[in-house]
Amino acid sequence: MAGSGSLPDHPNVDDWLSFEIDGNVTVKSGKVDIGQRISTAITLVAAEELDVDPNRIVVARRETGKVPNEGYTSGSRSMVDSAQAIRLAAATARHHMLALAARELNGAAESLQVTDGVIRVPGTDRTTTYAQLVGGKPLGITVDVDAAIKTPEAHTLFGRPFVSPGLAGLTTGATKYVHDIVLPGMLHARVIRPPHYNAKLKTLSDDIDDRLEGGKLIRDGSFLAVAHSDEWTALRLSGRVASAAAWTPERGLDDQNIFDLLESKPRTGFPVINGAPVNQPIPPLAAPPSEAASTIEVRFERAYQMHATIGPSAAAALLDGDNLTVWSYSQGIYPLRQSISEALGRDIKFIHLVHTPGAGCYGHNGADDAAFDAALVACALPGTPILMKWTREDEHAWEPYGSAMVVKARASLDNSGRIIDWCHENFSDSHGMRPRPGPDRIGPGRLIASRMREDFIPPPIPAPQMGKHAGIHRNQDPLYDFPVKRLVKNLVHGLPLRTSSLRGLAAIVNVLTIESMMDELAEAGGIDPVEFRLRHLSDTRGRTVLEAAAKLLPPGSPESGVGRGIGFARYKNAEAYAAIAIEVAVDDEAKVHLRRAVIAADAGEIVDRQGLISQFEGGFLQGCSLTLLEQVSYDAYGITSRDWDTYPILGFDNIPEIETVLIERPGEPFLGAGEATFGPAAGAIANAIYAATGLRPRRLPFTPDIIRAMAMA
Repeated sequence: MAGSGSLPDHPNVDDWLSFEIDGNVTVKSGKVDIGQRISTAITLVAAEELDVDPNRIVVARRETGKVPNEGYTSGSRSMVDSAQAIRLAAATARHHMLALAARELNGAAESLQVTDGVIRVPGTDRTTTYAQLVGGKPLGITVDVDAAIKTPEAHTLFGRPFVSPGLAGLTTGATKYVHDIVLPGMLHARVIRPPHYNAKLKTLSDDIDDRLEGGKLIRDGSFLAVAHSDEWTALRLSGRVASAAAWTPERGLDDQNIFDLLESKPRTGFPVINGAPVNQPIPPLAAPPSEAASTIEVRFERAYQMHATIGPSAAAALLDGDNLTVWSYSQGIYPLRQSISEALGRDIKFIHLVHTPGAGCYGHNGADDAAFDAALVACALPGTPILMKWTREDEHAWEPYGSAMVVKARASLDNSGRIIDWCHENFSDSHGMRPRPGPDRIGPGRLIASRMREDFIPPPIPAPQMGKHAGIHRNQDPLYDFPVKRLVKNLVHGLPLRTSSLRGLAAIVNVLTIESMMDELAEAGGIDPVEFRLRHLSDTRGRTVLEAAAKLLPPGSPESGVGRGIGFARYKNAEAYAAIAIEVAVDDEAKVHLRRAVIAADAGEIVDRQGLISQFEGGFLQGCSLTLLEQVSYDAYGITSRDWDTYPILGFDNIPEIETVLIERPGEPFLGAGEATFGPAAGAIANAIYAATGLRPRRLPFTPDIIRAMAMA
């Protein structure tokens, strides 16, 4: 039975489950729900193992001190860690309850039947319930990692239709978000931003306090905010304060070509072996093998890209005596609490974070920064609740971005059409700058307001991530069977923009590189692109999804100006498998129109079928948006892509017809699905554009300008 990465720190059943007097079961998870429907999945997992109606499962609100500390909700680990822990806890609790009931009912534990929490001795009227046995009391037992879980044949809930408990509120607009919080005596707050990261407050008009219409001005070094009881007035006043502030220097960002900087700036490099960097010299790039029949050498580039969450970040905070409460939709309430504690010099036991729904985002956007902004204002105005909202301009210009990247790749074929040599070297800034606590105040140093305060904390220099498939080298190691691989990651220092975790990290660029090259190599060898992949893929589950996608939408050029392409990967070579086949049309303006797509995916045992489909399709569509449209623009004076006109995202006018095929794997371990379709989407689109136009795009995003420039080259 697969274990859970969350159990070592939370080994007790009571950490995960509570049996209530009213017959409900409270399930506790440290993985927050940000649209991935983890709450629905863990409801079904607990209900299935306990034989309880899922409508009597209550998922606890994620609050520090009340749910397990599972770090960040990231890396497609919610099912693998949290759901699996709850599954084992529920199985342990069920066996424990049956043992208790056997003594009370004078029956054999193995013969007892459970229906919706009612335990019965078959053929008699002797019954008891979970609530009667332990309702309102802790179980006081350890999770048995070897507990016998239900067999797939005994499942009554997994994979069946189930309406998510929160779905009605989302569809009717009844759901309340952190943006909607109303507290007695609350003030609305706005931050006044400098033109760029490196600017400091030079002067502020002496009479500004007299022009605030009863509002409050908060100043801490170069951190400026204004608060007022009326939200519109607070917004107006923030503009008034901005006009009264002068900043220096005027120019503060290095606006040289980012792709040149990625190769010219100092860097820390490592060879990557079996998916992980190793601390040893980088082997030199040798000449192609003498037996190579053909060799291709390519370069891929990606611009900076942002999360572009539809709703700007927000948070609320209240300092009541010594107790600081922060309401946030952070993806890591425990690490954020510790970083806020360090930043403010306040005892962590007096800081309480409450996860409250906000605009969806997978990765490190502005949510943590907005929470810290709210905390700073609340501490300056003790006893007064603060609702902090970022503007659209704040979100676009101040969130941490996904790093720009350069990838250099080379591969050789022998006379039989087999790949005999593979080289893949990438250059990137960090993809992991969430405010995790660490030495030298590294956690608070990753919060943007820390750069502005009087207690200045400089942004920490990123350290290389050395785990398997982390950051820059995520999915750099192909799942394909290549006899020789030279893989190198380079963490580049001193780049101009702030970066951190954007969904999939570097996997989208690494998979694009691999899948585009596989198509080009197949063509060089005169081999069908699907057959070529299968020749190099021994993983049977990978072969299954690849064949399933290709069967429904074979690659090629069905008509003039229309092309089909395929992309494949297993996320982190350890989580869900996904193959995507897509059909695109490229018009005379070089705009790419998405027409049809097939997603074939394998995420292990299916719990919440509709939620799983939503994850694969949502990741695919965001991958399409990043592939075709999204790029951050900036100059020496700051970020210039500050709205939806200057940073467009995929709209409803370019959503393809999507067919999603889930491979049934009853009894297999859960595999993380949230980021599995990102890279295959980019690879499939690149290959489809080539089939339609004869042009192989190499720079993300594949805008009409990029495609036209290739056509004219």
